[in-house]
Amino acid sequence: MKIFKILLTLLILLCNLSVAQAKTKDNSNYKLEYLNLDWWQKYNDPILNDYLTTAFENNQDLKIATLNVKQSEQIVKEAFARQLPQLGFQGDVFRDFASSDIRFGNVLINDYHQSNFFLPLTMSYEIDIWGENYLRTKSYKKQVEMIKQNERASYIALTSAVASEYFNLVKFDKLIKNQEELVKIQSEIVRLEEIKYKNGLCPVLELMNEKQLLTQLQEELNVYVDKRIIIGRELGVLTGLREKDLSVMPRNDYSILSIIELPESISAEVIKYRPDYLKAEDYIEKIGIDAKVARRDFLPKFVLYGQAGFSAYNLTNIFGNHTFKSFAGVMPSFDLFTGGAKMAHLRYTKLELEKAQQIYEKTILTSIQEVNNSLGVAITRNLNYKESVKRYDLEKEKYALADKKYQIGAKSKLEEMKDYEKLLVAEKDEVNGKINYLISTVNIYKAVGGKDFTTINDSL
Repeated sequence: MKIFKILLTLLILLCNLSVAQAKTKDNSNYKLEYLNLDWWQKYNDPILNDYLTTAFENNQDLKIATLNVKQSEQIVKEAFARQLPQLGFQGDVFRDFASSDIRFGNVLINDYHQSNFFLPLTMSYEIDIWGENYLRTKSYKKQVEMIKQNERASYIALTSAVASEYFNLVKFDKLIKNQEELVKIQSEIVRLEEIKYKNGLCPVLELMNEKQLLTQLQEELNVYVDKRIIIGRELGVLTGLREKDLSVMPRNDYSILSIIELPESISAEVIKYRPDYLKAEDYIEKIGIDAKVARRDFLPKFVLYGQAGFSAYNLTNIFGNHTFKSFAGVMPSFDLFTGGAKMAHLRYTKLELEKAQQIYEKTILTSIQEVNNSLGVAITRNLNYKESVKRYDLEKEKYALADKKYQIGAKSKLEEMKDYEKLLVAEKDEVNGKINYLISTVNIYKAVGGKDFTTINDSL
């Protein structure tokens, strides 16, 4: 009965341990950190944050990434369970209907029939002398860290894509409004040119040129409308909204968006925040652990095993006196010949470790390149945006002078309208410049691993 009590105590301890392992902390806050709303508030558009929050709640890619993390955590628990003793029940109930004569030396037992009942608890435990099972669990934990970096990368990519699509949507809202005004003005110009032509005040070529310009402006408007529809659908997929829901979602004017100032340079050490860099580091550590496991697989293994239960030939006496049966033992095992399978696995793991190191080096180079490229593009777009602002301001001054001339009769209405068209064209360039620059800052944010690149040098 002593062994039975020991096994029963072990069963209770295992149950309590399983419950303790099942209790996990609520780590949902880390996903809000991935969302990083503090950064997106720098653009000064609350509606952008609404889009990001909606994507956080609805996007299927994020949900898939989170499920991948949860699955990997369960694999770790499964691996940890293999380190623990295994306890189970395996009953044996059978009946001999007819038995041949059985001899024990000179003792003869004639043919017989009887029932047999054996109800034991079975325990087995592989003694982890070399720490092989522990290292396997540690390897799975590193796998979890890699999958978490995939999840973080999904959040950074999604928020960057949502912001870029939203900025483009705001841009085309403004461009369409601007283009509609151009079409309206050009239509009026064509009408006035037709009057001039009928009165013999302009050649037919001048009228045809104005009509041709009107068709070009109308084509450009059609393109803007089509692009806005496409971007709206893409944003709908990212946020998990249907097109009808997206159409009623408000958008601010492009002028409300704040300009983010660029740092003069970004340290190469910023790549340590990138998910792919951290994943490459974890991968090297994981394969290093796997190599240790492959080496220790050559060593002998020792399994403790035992049974404790009741055995009787009559079910009514199964728990009676002298029916308790128990035994325990140690089973050493050592593979003498496996056809070279273990050696092949060890060599494979070593090659995988070498490959992981090459991936790590490539990730460093690629990361530095992406950070420098994104910063270089942003600097160029910022310069172009500033030039477009200067050109737009000059065009506003020119139009103000043209309007004064029109007011005093020094210019015709037709000339004043053409000057206004030039102002609208300059405004289009300014809008494109601003939005393109804002998108380039989003690309920097993505390249540095979802961190505030305006202050990141201070934290390095």
